[in-house]
Amino acid sequence: MTEIVKQSARALLFDSEQRLVLIKRTKPQQEPYWVTVGGGVETNDVSVEAALHREVLEELGGRIDRVRRVLLITDDLPGGIGIQHVFTARLTSMDLANRTGAEFNEPGRGTYEVVSVPATRDALTGVRLLPLQLAEFVRANVHGLLALVDEEHKADEAP
Repeated sequence: MTEIVKQSARALLFDSEQRLVLIKRTKPQQEPYWVTVGGGVETNDVSVEAALHREVLEELGGRIDRVRRVLLITDDLPGGIGIQHVFTARLTSMDLANRTGAEFNEPGRGTYEVVSVPATRDALTGVRLLPLQLAEFVRANVHGLLALVDEEHKADEAP
């Protein structure tokens, strides 16, 4: 039986203007790339979704709702497999002044620029989103992912 040696939680976050919120990573001597907000599940996280909420708070000073798991990505790692749990969610608030974490205090790790990209296939074509499996999934399903967040939003507003 294959052992799960690492789990992470990632978020396809949509803001109030129906844009996808990503992090543009720029490292010395590397071509810039984009990632979703997220990171490893820690031992004190009560669930993968709890880890996601913690990561959004750490990386964006943000809060989310309408969280729904939409994809699992499996990675071959030394000693077993890694599982990336990918969620879609609505970003309800963000205060970059409240970001925390080593990545913001270690200059050698490069820069972490929060960017909002229109949730369209055309706009996403110019974005080097990693991992590639996630990029392909987002480009193929961006309208459906946005509809999930909007559909739940409309249900929240119904009398």
